[in-house]
Amino acid sequence: MSAENSVLVEDLSRIYKIRGAKKHETRELTALSHVDLSVQRGELFGLLGPNGAGKTTLIKILTTLLSPTSGKARVAGFDVVTQAEQIRSRINMVSGGETSGYGLLTVRENLWMFAQFYGISTRLANERIQRLLEIVEMTDRANTKSADLSTGLRQKMNIVRGFLTDPEILFLDEPTLGLDVGASRDVRHFIRRWVDEDPTRTILLTTHYMVEADELCNRVAIINKGKVLACDSPANLKRDLRRESIFNIQVEAPDGYVFSKLNDLAGVVRVDVTPEDGYTQLDLMMQEESVLSSVIAEFNAHGLHLRSLEKREPTLEDVFVALVGARMEEVEHAEPAES
Repeated sequence: MSAENSVLVEDLSRIYKIRGAKKHETRELTALSHVDLSVQRGELFGLLGPNGAGKTTLIKILTTLLSPTSGKARVAGFDVVTQAEQIRSRINMVSGGETSGYGLLTVRENLWMFAQFYGISTRLANERIQRLLEIVEMTDRANTKSADLSTGLRQKMNIVRGFLTDPEILFLDEPTLGLDVGASRDVRHFIRRWVDEDPTRTILLTTHYMVEADELCNRVAIINKGKVLACDSPANLKRDLRRESIFNIQVEAPDGYVFSKLNDLAGVVRVDVTPEDGYTQLDLMMQEESVLSSVIAEFNAHGLHLRSLEKREPTLEDVFVALVGARMEEVEHAEPAES
């Protein structure tokens, strides 16, 4: 393992045995399939994929909470199976939506208690608690019982708890899950600031929010059905799609018009249709811009009224669609999620 790699995963698989409806009947569920991955020291690395893609399973293996079925993984240079104790002293983990701490204790008391679990001196613990609460703008809630906190503030406390030990490698599993827009923004700013302050700090972040991955991560691995489909910087992933033209179109259509017919036009890669009040929003991806003339001709031939048309740059959502053939929410709703 290179000294520059904080995490190295090689041909890693995890298969769950699931009990069937009949006695002694079992079936296999592949959560991870032959995953190869490396996270460089000092990197903020993202695992982007729908619920059930295998992100949480991978995090559990890397944090020594779960053993792989096959393959190898090393964290901070240590094997996750045979050297778990060495890893645990160098990492921390925060999961979005988790309930941690004791409701009768205040925010400060909960954080101090967690610091003691890690053997941090009272003086250093108090210094870090004060500083971290200032960063997440919770100093006025330091003496509030955690049971009285809103969901957003409780998650901020959990985030502070993860950073409190100043780990070499921090694993964040959906850290903004369930938070409102403002709280999510605050948490993202805090995450980026923490890793930027020290070039030796490493974060591995899992998320199914495209904006979060795009805004935060140096590199992103797109994962679906337990397989890594692509891995690069968000800019490079999107650059690969720039050979195709993407347009946002607002159109008024007569009753009964079937927008899926647009997929039959030569050069049309994909059409996403969103009904709005009084019109329809189309997200149209084409092999090249000249294909647009065929689309407009189709509109004119069937009495569709064009309200607006705007070319846009590719997003990580477009990258995901190009790799998987469906949007993130379509994948999540297609089948029950398995982590």
